[in-house]
Amino acid sequence: MKYFFTDNIRSIVVVFSMTMLFFSCKDNYKRVGEEAKANIFPQGEAKDFVLTYTETRDRLDPDDHKTSRVMAVMTSKVSNDFDNLKFPYRTFPEGVHVDFFDENNERSTITADYGIIYSATNVIDLQGNVVIASHDGKKLETTQLYWDQGNEWIFTQEKFKFTNPDDGTVMDGEGMDFNKDLSFLNAHKTYGLMLIKEEKDD
Repeated sequence: MKYFFTDNIRSIVVVFSMTMLFFSCKDNYKRVGEEAKANIFPQGEAKDFVLTYTETRDRLDPDDHKTSRVMAVMTSKVSNDFDNLKFPYRTFPEGVHVDFFDENNERSTITADYGIIYSATNVIDLQGNVVIASHDGKKLETTQLYWDQGNEWIFTQEKFKFTNPDDGTVMDGEGMDFNKDLSFLNAHKTYGLMLIKEEKDD
């Protein structure tokens, strides 16, 4: 009985020691993880933000009066600047509005509840109640889309609704890429096409 009792004591001590070691390691891991978590703050905040995109001709003649053309104007109530990070970006937490202008100065618009500009890639990510309205009445509604400013191309992988007053149709689908004035569309998947009845005046 003496040896049996001693073996039991040793077993209890070993189990207790392993348990303490386990909880100690677990606690240290959690504490280190919390300490390693970095809080990210913007380096600046702008109220009533306005950003104008212009296009300048490569060569200007001496008689040229206009040196650039306004291509787009982005406005937002608040803009947070994170350009100090390794992958810089700027956020628009209270929504964003973009006016596009074509060569004939015709205006189209984009609105969204939230926006991010990735400075390194020159891509804008728009989220929440995203609506594109072209100057000729076409409208695209979706939950998220990306605007590649360098290639002047816009695309979404989300469900969308496209209204075209030219032929009186509404198209539902999922995934689409297109140019900014909605004159060229490439729908990835469509669910159906609905004709819009025109109201006749009495």
